[in-house]
Amino acid sequence: MTPFSRRRFLTIAAACAAVPVGAAPATARWQGRALGARVSMQLAGLSEADAAPIFAEVERELSRLEAIFSLYRTDSEITRLNRDGVLTAPSPDLLQVLSLSDMLHHATGGVFDPTVQPLWLALANGQGVEAARAQVGWNRLRFDTAAVRFEAPGMAITLNGIAQGAVTDRIAALLRARGLRDVLIDMGEIAASGRRNDGAAWSVGIADPEGQVLRRMTLTDRALATSAPRGTVLDAETGQGHILNPVGGAPARALVSVSAPDAALADGLSTALCLLPPLRGADVLAQFPQVRLEVAA
Repeated sequence: MTPFSRRRFLTIAAACAAVPVGAAPATARWQGRALGARVSMQLAGLSEADAAPIFAEVERELSRLEAIFSLYRTDSEITRLNRDGVLTAPSPDLLQVLSLSDMLHHATGGVFDPTVQPLWLALANGQGVEAARAQVGWNRLRFDTAAVRFEAPGMAITLNGIAQGAVTDRIAALLRARGLRDVLIDMGEIAASGRRNDGAAWSVGIADPEGQVLRRMTLTDRALATSAPRGTVLDAETGQGHILNPVGGAPARALVSVSAPDAALADGLSTALCLLPPLRGADVLAQFPQVRLEVAA
């Protein structure tokens, strides 16, 4: 199946401060692809030459993470789990994301459910959804350090509602381990630490699926994630978007943007909050005091 393109909802605003000619501070920039989307980063205080080995290390790490979370790589851990119904010796990265997914599943009353993949595939391929819906159920997924397994045939998992945030966090941790403190990372979700070379906070924008910027804001030592059900449309005739309620029903929000200390948490919550009416969403957010709802439309 041809992968659906991902729409981007977070934009990085260019630095606008006036800097004397010849005195422009160094900021190394890198662009690439990960999990089907364009990705980028900026490292303040480094020249391109100094940053080259760091960027090479980032590329290796992204390749390793793709081999865990990608639905489009035939050899990834997720693909093998979906194909075989069991994955032995899962990576610590996968177990960490599954553990966070389990916490979010319970915190959202079951709305966050990565086992919706059979339903996603049925809609994307124009098939009936009733049989697929019967294959959805987080309570039939088991995982520990020995194995991840499904307890019913036909089950499958997608971590697209949280994996971009997890990848963002992993790259941020890699850069911190190299002593880099002034960094802006865009791995589908954005993480910012420190400041730009001119001393200002990093500037980002939140855009809707049509590309209209809804809000501009600064970000320091924090992550930002945005989800929109119609960012990817599975069925053009019905307008069915890609964020699916495991028990059915239309999304309650057209777009949700959340900031949090960690990108994976922000990613998972922004996904789930698209499906929850405002009052239920507020109850969920109350469980996470460090999380902020930045935009809801």
